[in-house]
Amino acid sequence: MKKTRFTLSALALIILMFSMQASGQQVKKTAGHKGYKIGDVATDFKLKNVDNKMVSLSDFKSAKGFIVVFTCNHCPYAIAYQDRVIALNKKYATKGYPVIAINPNDPKAEPIDSFEGMQKRAKEKGFTFPYLFDDGQKIYPQFGASHTPHVFVLNKENGKNIVRYMGAIDDNYAKPNDVSHKYVEAAVDQLLAGQRVAVATTVAIGCGIKTAKI
Repeated sequence: MKKTRFTLSALALIILMFSMQASGQQVKKTAGHKGYKIGDVATDFKLKNVDNKMVSLSDFKSAKGFIVVFTCNHCPYAIAYQDRVIALNKKYATKGYPVIAINPNDPKAEPIDSFEGMQKRAKEKGFTFPYLFDDGQKIYPQFGASHTPHVFVLNKENGKNIVRYMGAIDDNYAKPNDVSHKYVEAAVDQLLAGQRVAVATTVAIGCGIKTAKI
């Protein structure tokens, strides 16, 4: 009898392990690449913009760097930050740091984040920066983006795009008027002044990136 109980327990444990492995496959695929660290060179990419044109970082010949924002249509955090992302581009694009927004979500997992949805949102909000679709979800794992929004400030050095900041836009997504620390603005201002970024990493607060892959 004891042998039977042990066998059943062992069988249950094996089933549980296989169940956990199956449910964790999606996480492993998205989290397997830890992404860039501060000081790493960011690889260029070519993604489709909402105007149906392909866009690469190399297209911006006069840029001193980039504010790469992984964002989307549906996430409440991303929506709360949309006006601030627009303001970042307005303030820094003319200084050499344009915003490059990328939607990393799989529309099969979140239909609102379809390419057509992106086009609609860009038109509604009057985006003045590229809003690119990470088709096939190949770019966000390279960066190590995990949430929407998740920001990476790149500085162009000797023709290479070096990661100098990654994390949140600021420290208060819900109340823009109560923000104490504007992390992205501080990082770009310091880079423009030829200084080291004092706070190079923060925790990105937002919705987890959605994938339908198994």
